[in-house]
Amino acid sequence: MAKKEPKKALTKTQLISHLADKTEIPKKKVVELMDELLNTAYREAKKDYGFTIGGLGKLVVVKRKARKGRNPQTGAVIDIPAKRALKFRIAKQAKDAVLGAKK
Repeated sequence: MAKKEPKKALTKTQLISHLADKTEIPKKKVVELMDELLNTAYREAKKDYGFTIGGLGKLVVVKRKARKGRNPQTGAVIDIPAKRALKFRIAKQAKDAVLGAKK
């Protein structure tokens, strides 16, 4: 009996090829577009309001408060400092498309 290969996520190269084939735009232009989209997303996400891609989601910076935690090896209480973290909030439209609409 043959062993099944695990499915892998779409790579950037595969995505570029797919978009170039579907839109009949040269791969070089698709790469430029993707790079500009990413650079814009990173730059705008630094701002307070984040970066939204309609129908997919929103890239935002969240502020996490300082808190107490435990060292898992020793069990000692430690202070975890406040920090900023990057978060991607999935749009309802994307959830419904992938998971199916809730009844």
